[in-house]
Amino acid sequence: MTQAGLIVDAGDERQRIVRIAARSLARANLVHAYGHCSLRLDARYFLVCAAKPMGLIDAGDPGTVVPVDGELPQGVLGEVRIHQQIYKNRPEAGGVVRSMPRDVMTLSAAGITPAPRHGMGSYFSPGVPLWDDVQLVRSDEQAKGVAAAMAGAAAIVMRGNGAVVAAEDLQTAVGLTWYLEDAARIELQLRCAGLASEADVLTPEQASRRATRSGRIFERMWQYLGAGDPEWFEAI
Repeated sequence: MTQAGLIVDAGDERQRIVRIAARSLARANLVHAYGHCSLRLDARYFLVCAAKPMGLIDAGDPGTVVPVDGELPQGVLGEVRIHQQIYKNRPEAGGVVRSMPRDVMTLSAAGITPAPRHGMGSYFSPGVPLWDDVQLVRSDEQAKGVAAAMAGAAAIVMRGNGAVVAAEDLQTAVGLTWYLEDAARIELQLRCAGLASEADVLTPEQASRRATRSGRIFERMWQYLGAGDPEWFEAI
């Protein structure tokens, strides 16, 4: 697909990564009819998955090239504006996931986001910000607000409306989305058991030591979530 002369053929490796990411998120029940993911192409453009339920994206379905600055191309989903604002304000961001994880959604309906209580939660220390508005984000002003509230955090939860995760690449953003839902699972179960007040929250120092990128942490999660995908092979 093209935008202002930039060509990213449907067979391009980056297109394939976007498709695998989309289907991986669907298989993990982190998205359903709604959700989208993208990867940065360069300082001016990013590639977003096809505008259809992510689990139904077929091998060869092309994503769309979207400008970081400017109008959304025809057919691109309105909340992709959030991706635009994150890429615009965070030059280190290489991948963004907009998801609808079940336990994240449950907590968010009460205005709660998961605390960093275990290893996978450490990546979100000192906490996950909340965008306290249930409305869909379909204007530039709303998207700017979400990105500003997220600031430099790995994720932001939207009240009753899922979450957004950003990372250095899309593969890591997919892994962090899984981690975020696991942190929400822990938070919800502790609260249901009446143990939340007794369970320690990781200090920033503890979280910093635990939130490692070494040891192929995210590569292994990408492999786990991508296993069985029709376009998967080890070259990724």
